Amino acid sequence: MDENALAKSAPKEDIQTHTDNLLKNVNLLKELYPNLKVDWGLLHWACVYHDLGKLHFKFQDRIKGIKHHPGEIPHGLLSLAMIDHKALKNMGYDRNAIKLLYQAVAYHHDRKMPFQNEEIEKEFAGLYPNFASFEYDKLPEKLKIATEINQRYFSVNKRFYEERDKDLFFEFIMLEGLLNRMDYAASAGIPVETPNDFLSASMDELMCSWQEVDENTNWNDLQIYMRNKPDKNLIVIAQTGMGKTEAGLLWLGNAKGFFTLPLKSAINAIYKRISEKIVREKMDERVGLLHSDTYIKYLEQGEKDESISLDTYYTKTRQLSLPLTICTLDQLFNFVFRYRGFEQKLATLSYSKVIIDEVQMYSPELIAYLVLGLHYITRMEGKFAILTATLPTLFLDLLREQDIIFEPAQIFTNDIIRHSLKVLDEDINSKDIVDISKQYGGKKILVICNTIKSALKLYHQLAQVAGKQQVWLLHSHFTKEDRSIKESHIMEMGKRENTQCGIWVATQIVEASLDIDFDLLFTELSDLNGLFQRMGRCYRNRILDMEYNCFVFTGGNKRCSGVGAFIDKKVHNCSKESLVGIDGIITEGQKIAMVEELYTKEKLSDYYRNIKENIDYVKSINEYEFSKTDVNNKFRSIDTVSVIPRGVYNKYPVEINEAINILKADYSGVDKSEARVHRASARRIIAEQTVDIPFYLAQKIILKKIYINAYEQLSIAECEYNSQEGIIKPDMKTGGEDFSSHSF
Repeated sequence: MDENALAKSAPKEDIQTHTDNLLKNVNLLKELYPNLKVDWGLLHWACVYHDLGKLHFKFQDRIKGIKHHPGEIPHGLLSLAMIDHKALKNMGYDRNAIKLLYQAVAYHHDRKMPFQNEEIEKEFAGLYPNFASFEYDKLPEKLKIATEINQRYFSVNKRFYEERDKDLFFEFIMLEGLLNRMDYAASAGIPVETPNDFLSASMDELMCSWQEVDENTNWNDLQIYMRNKPDKNLIVIAQTGMGKTEAGLLWLGNAKGFFTLPLKSAINAIYKRISEKIVREKMDERVGLLHSDTYIKYLEQGEKDESISLDTYYTKTRQLSLPLTICTLDQLFNFVFRYRGFEQKLATLSYSKVIIDEVQMYSPELIAYLVLGLHYITRMEGKFAILTATLPTLFLDLLREQDIIFEPAQIFTNDIIRHSLKVLDEDINSKDIVDISKQYGGKKILVICNTIKSALKLYHQLAQVAGKQQVWLLHSHFTKEDRSIKESHIMEMGKRENTQCGIWVATQIVEASLDIDFDLLFTELSDLNGLFQRMGRCYRNRILDMEYNCFVFTGGNKRCSGVGAFIDKKVHNCSKESLVGIDGIITEGQKIAMVEELYTKEKLSDYYRNIKENIDYVKSINEYEFSKTDVNNKFRSIDTVSVIPRGVYNKYPVEINEAINILKADYSGVDKSEARVHRASARRIIAEQTVDIPFYLAQKIILKKIYINAYEQLSIAECEYNSQEGIIKPDMKTGGEDFSSHSF
């Protein structure tokens, strides 16, 4: 251990050892992905040089706890003093390559740089005392400390930009991004990548297990198509129940992959399904789960398997080192803002395959980020596959306008007639639901409303008629604990073989996240996409055996709930027009054709323009203008906020306050892993009693804050709550607004 050249203090490690670990990861990455478009030699030198600035006496004093010197220059900038540009030229590197190296080293911890070259150069002298005794066999011979920075290669804040520097900008992304991947992996003591050497075999085993039940089972046309096109960007539209998840995994094969879904509940369900049915061992080395509650979910996994090191599993997941990661869009696509430090995510995606499910559920804002993200990913030679039950036609136009290359969209349906649709041009109401369902005897009935307000109203009306024991309610404003219980119940009842009768009243949260199969569907019209998604929860994979099994209420002279609030008026009205004349059997092909015809940029020009404006806005932002925190806040504005309803807080004051005290406790001297488990357990207790509400609605209700520390706080919403109805009329700041009519 070179005590005068420490790279980090906990645990202690010198610069030489740390750099050696980076170089081991370079070799590992090169072995796994030899054809990456990065100059491996330049990456080697970037690793060798990146931390030499830590030799500065101020850094060594700080890391040893001797003294904190104010105005310390970031070590990446000080490392520039060691880069031997003449030696690099002799190796054959041209001016641009050397510029790339300088910038990658300087900005490997990307911060705002208020310094001029002169200010950095003044500090170079502080490197001498520890440099004199520094020995490292990877350095070039006769290494010297420069007195000034050669401005041919580096000046503060003169960086690579996409519009001006074209290909150099993308070369920088690869070099900087991979340097950071190596650095963070070495610091965490994990391999930068774990090879995917299992998924193809796991899929074969899955098929074998099915064939043990039915020897005639085989992959269907969709799955064979995906498996046979592993190197193409694909778009497939397939009806529900055709095995899109398996198709996506067959396309992925033994490549590195990311599986994105719009809802955390859907992600958790896919993760559970993969762990139970497909990848049955070594999940902590193979499959990651990435959303805002990852560690809490891993705690549950750790309780089932004590051999799992939660810290290592979590770190590998956060660093994108696992072969397959299931995640929300915001965890992956925030790089489109090109925030400071975005390079490592895009560099990783350059050798990855991204599966995108349920495109139709994204808002115009998120569709803009998705399209722009795919532009960058394909520009960097990453691959994507979009799997969806319905696809807006204008989405394809947006992809083409961004010069994204993909195979012609393929449609996969079968000839099974599953649905017969009755259009009712009136407001959704309990009388019709009761009268119609009586005609079909005792059945499993699913009612889907656009808003919580509408769902609550119907729930109470139907409970009066059928009795509270036969009617249940599900929407997004239940605590996580209650929602989990309700989801388990509806999924159990929604199994085809389950003969229980009753009525579930829900909102659109059941459209994509739950694998359920009901006998009758009654729904408000949101839009065509939403309607066909909802119909997928009825007769999921069964042959129609009744006159009608789906009933859509289009509002009559009234507007369906949620229209104008979070459902686009124009899309809704056009959807309503599309249903004129529909009465009876509706095939899968008809559904896809109707969506194709409606969701065009000509018919929905304002909706399309909204997406385009969002794309243009993000593109207009200068590279490195935002920090990652800025970007996370931007995504937060379209994300949710967790609150504890006052009624819940009053019910569990002891449990919640004990958890708060655990989070507030001082863990100095306590093992970091142990402390993290304590904190995560406390967070889970609190999280179970929280309700996620949209950020924009959280701004409008009265919240009391309980401060835990400088970074964490609990929000208590002033409202009642019960497990049958969820949140009840929270106090609004402005008054007059109906909270539940803006939520689902």
